[in-house]
Amino acid sequence: MTIEQTSPQTHGVGPMSDDGWGSVPVLPDAAVLRIEQAVSTSRAEGTRRSYASAWRRFTTWCAAHGHTALPAHPVTVAAYLVDAADTYDSAGERAYAPMTLARWVAAIGYHHRAAGHTTPHSHDLVRSTLSGIRRDYAANGDRPRTPRAPLLVEDIVTIVGSARQAVTGWAAEVHERRDSALLLMGFAGAFRRSELVALTCGDVTVHRLDGIHVRLRRSKTDQEGVGSVRALPFTTHHHSCPPCAYVRWAQVVAAFDSAGRPGVIRLLRTAPPFEGHVCRAGLPRMKARAPLFRAIAKNGNLSDTALSGASVHAAIRRRAQAAGYDETVVAQLGGHSLRAGFVTQAFRNGADAHAIMRQTGHTNPATVELYAREHAPLVGNAVTEIGL
Repeated sequence: MTIEQTSPQTHGVGPMSDDGWGSVPVLPDAAVLRIEQAVSTSRAEGTRRSYASAWRRFTTWCAAHGHTALPAHPVTVAAYLVDAADTYDSAGERAYAPMTLARWVAAIGYHHRAAGHTTPHSHDLVRSTLSGIRRDYAANGDRPRTPRAPLLVEDIVTIVGSARQAVTGWAAEVHERRDSALLLMGFAGAFRRSELVALTCGDVTVHRLDGIHVRLRRSKTDQEGVGSVRALPFTTHHHSCPPCAYVRWAQVVAAFDSAGRPGVIRLLRTAPPFEGHVCRAGLPRMKARAPLFRAIAKNGNLSDTALSGASVHAAIRRRAQAAGYDETVVAQLGGHSLRAGFVTQAFRNGADAHAIMRQTGHTNPATVELYAREHAPLVGNAVTEIGL
């Protein structure tokens, strides 16, 4: 939504359709600014960037083909979709997935609503065109879903063990402690990578009975920040204990924030061998608002900024490769492998969809069942009972 100036001291909201409300009231500058800020944050930052990029592409296409972008006729949007669907890359593959086209349509609708126009994306012609493209793709086997391969418990333990065995100095141990915490916490908490990188030091607390409690202030399915808590329990073995991995990393973060590089070196050079649980020991004081997972320079220095989602993806692949996983397997891994792995392992261990949803935060059992169909197809399947 845009705000148009009507006088040096006041603004009117526009462009907006009347919709029976009468004339648009005149507001002070401060009120208008706050409305604009609230509207701009009504969607996640990633969604806003995606919509802005999709809108630029649509307006560029309209200009090149002599069409009006705003307001756009449903025929224009349908032609835009067909043109994109018929675009192929250098390898002869469809350049754009149906999900990408659907996101572009949503962006077009968003910008029309914001400008007070009727949204062409809800027109039957546009819906039917998009549906037909999906069917055409499916019939030809074009751009099938390529979900990230799940990492199961055995994988997590193997990769974390490999990372710890590869430590040759204090800088390498800084990387190991962070990556071990990422892997074990990400897996046990069934976190999205966006949730992991958004954690601050104050979001995690040690619970004397449960292990650690991780507060998610917001997530993909909780954009308004109602919040939730996920518990990561103590485990029998210290080497696979998420709370232990958290404490070992939190010690590094606290040392860096209080004394910088010398503090981290002093901590790691005097730390006893990791031969038992450390998760019930007292935690060092940390800055509550500081990011928990951070980028690390090659020399072991921590950044003051949060780790990026792409860095989580890269760390998982790098650690799997170092653990000896085949390159074809490594290519299938990514940030989502931890969350997918939790769901897959839980299904294989006999958990039902609703128990899994307690940890993952999914709101639709059908979404969880998709993991079972893709990664655990024999669980609960009658084919195992037919007697062959």
